[in-house]
Amino acid sequence: MMTDIGAQIGGKSVKNGQESLATGPGTTLAESLRQRLEGAIAAGHLEPGSRLDEQEIAQRFGVSRTPVREAFRLMAANNLVELRGRQGATVRSIKAQALIEMFQVMAELEGLCARLAARRVSQAWGAEIDEIHQRLVMAGRTSDIDVFYDINQEFHEAIYEASRNIFLAEQTRKLRNQVAAYRRRVTRMPNRIADTVREHEAIMQAILAHDPERAHAAMRDHVNLLGDNLLDFLAAFE
Repeated sequence: MMTDIGAQIGGKSVKNGQESLATGPGTTLAESLRQRLEGAIAAGHLEPGSRLDEQEIAQRFGVSRTPVREAFRLMAANNLVELRGRQGATVRSIKAQALIEMFQVMAELEGLCARLAARRVSQAWGAEIDEIHQRLVMAGRTSDIDVFYDINQEFHEAIYEASRNIFLAEQTRKLRNQVAAYRRRVTRMPNRIADTVREHEAIMQAILAHDPERAHAAMRDHVNLLGDNLLDFLAAFE
C-alpha cells in the first residue's frame, strides 16, 4: 500500500493535514488531481506497482471520491495506472520486452525533437539550455540522484519546447510519463550520471551548431538502451 501520498506528490500542507489543490478556469477537480498524480509518476516518485488508495487521496485533498475515481480513469486512458475495482488503482508495471520497445520509440521521438530544435532554436535559447546543463553538471558532482533526475527532465523538456511542434511535444511527454520510473532506474546505473552529462553536452552542441542529423543521432543514442547498457538494465530489472 502506498504511504504518505502527500509527501510523494509534493503538495503544500494546509489545515488538518490536507493538501492544497489549485484549479484554474475550466479545470475540474479530477483534472487537477490527474495532473498532480501524473506529475509524481513522471518524476519517478511513484514506483510501478504502487497502490493509489482512493480514500486516502480523497481525504488528503479534501474532496469526495468522485473526482478521485475520474482522475484514475483519465490516468488509465493514458496507460499510467491499472484500475483494480474497489482496490483503487496501481501505477502500471511494464514487462521488460515492452519496456525496451517503448524506449526505442521514445528515442526516435526525442531524436525528432532534437532534430527540429537544431533547425529552429534562437540564440537566446542557447543561454537557457547552457544554464540548465551547468546545473546538471553541478548536481552530478553531488551524486544526488533525485536532484540530478529532475534537472535532467528539465533539459529534455527544454528540447521538446525548442522543437516548436506542439503535437510532437505532447506525444513525447505522454510516452515519457509511462516510462518515467524506469528512466529513473537507468539514472541509477553505474557511471550513468557521468555518461548523461557527456551525452547532454553532445546533444546541446549539435543543436546549437544547427546540425539536425547530429542532434537526432546524439539524442536517439542517449535515450535508447543499447549494448552493455541494455544488458546492465535487464540485469537490474529482474
